Amino acid sequence: MACSSCSTKDGQPKGCKNNGTCGTDSCNKLSVFDWLSNMSMPNGVEPFNCVEVRFKNGRKHFFKNTENLSLSMGDVVATEASPGHDVGMVSLTGELVRVQMKKKKVKTDSEEVLKIYRKATQKDIDVWEEVRGREEAIKKRAREIAIRLNLSMKISDIEFQGDASKATFYYTADDRVDFRQLIKEFAREFNTRIEMRQIGLRQEAARLGGIGSCGRELCCSTWLTDFRSVSTSAARYQQLSLNPQKLAGQCGKLKCCLNYELDSYLEALKTFPRTDTKLFTKKGTAVCQKIDIFQGVLWYAYEGEWMNWHKLTAEQANKIIASNRKKEDVGSLEEFEVQLQLEEEKPDFNNVVGQDSLTRFDKPKGQQKKNKSKKRRKRKGKPSKNA
Repeated sequence: MACSSCSTKDGQPKGCKNNGTCGTDSCNKLSVFDWLSNMSMPNGVEPFNCVEVRFKNGRKHFFKNTENLSLSMGDVVATEASPGHDVGMVSLTGELVRVQMKKKKVKTDSEEVLKIYRKATQKDIDVWEEVRGREEAIKKRAREIAIRLNLSMKISDIEFQGDASKATFYYTADDRVDFRQLIKEFAREFNTRIEMRQIGLRQEAARLGGIGSCGRELCCSTWLTDFRSVSTSAARYQQLSLNPQKLAGQCGKLKCCLNYELDSYLEALKTFPRTDTKLFTKKGTAVCQKIDIFQGVLWYAYEGEWMNWHKLTAEQANKIIASNRKKEDVGSLEEFEVQLQLEEEKPDFNNVVGQDSLTRFDKPKGQQKKNKSKKRRKRKGKPSKNA
């Protein structure tokens, strides 16, 4: 998806060159498509007076439009802050803001919902852009100071307030950090109010963004808003190898996408017997070696004959287990395996390009030799036999 300005011309994307500041569609992080924007309000119903404002990266807050300003997505506004004011962009307006506030359990009369002062003036925008341009250099200098003080912390991001009166330093740390001396040096070095805010590793990856192993942008920085716990059992249920390098994301934790299909796998596994359940037959005791959830089959091997695997369906395995519980005799797994082979239908692969051979355009070998001899005679100037 792209904004309405990111159209292509002659196959080449033009790009709106707003660097993620456009608000017409999904160029912003964690953007929400306003599917109620084309619907008019019923008669006598006033529009919702709260808007959603996005600041740096995915930080969003709700604000009251007490001045009844005409706001739309992408407008730069000056909002209430402590102290001074902050500058952000309107990311959502209308009735969908009410839905978002209800989803995030934010009440309109809460003290967290501040108000919008005005639409940002050119002076506000100039100051905002000027301090945004200083953030990378200050982040580098802040990391050098933290290393010099031997603090076990990582400063991952810096965000200036819109009026340049405060700078928020986002950091990650395994243990509690005593940064009292650090704040003093920051205040003396950068000459501004300092606020330290600790975030988790997943929140850090969401703020910084990046490309995942799937080739797409990280879910946490594009659309994922809640971080649910992911355990290694999710990988076991999906028959994935427990390789930390493949299962871990850029945050160092297990990938959030391991939970996406977990419910489907758990629903399919309800029809399968437990893998630690043994099958008792007259020929011997069989142990489960492997399962295939997509095909609905299991492979069993007799104890002592681990190289010979027998393929059974989940229904057949459950039938044998039921017979074992009733203490009924089961001959062998081969009886069920033969039945399974008879039920399987061989796929009918047809040649979609016809039944002709791939070498149908090649000349016979004898004809190729004759052509080569003709070429040699022509080079030597001798007449051919057919002449």
